[in-house]
Amino acid sequence: MKTNVTLKIDAGLLREARVFAAKQGSSISALLAAQLGKAVHERKRYDQARRRALARLKTGFDLSWTPPGTRDELHER
Repeated sequence: MKTNVTLKIDAGLLREARVFAAKQGSSISALLAAQLGKAVHERKRYDQARRRALARLKTGFDLSWTPPGTRDELHER
């Protein structure tokens, strides 16, 4: 289901948008819908990636690190 939306833009921008849409073989409505859909999709992907990254940080990383020995052990000859 599609819904109409009213948009207020400058007359000069509208004129340029009509030319741009015509060159693309599209309508202004289709171009705006595609751009808005792309922006929403990118935001969703960003939010998903952020949640995954934060979950990884909560579990931590195994770096297989062992603390160095004592000073005497390190300088033992």
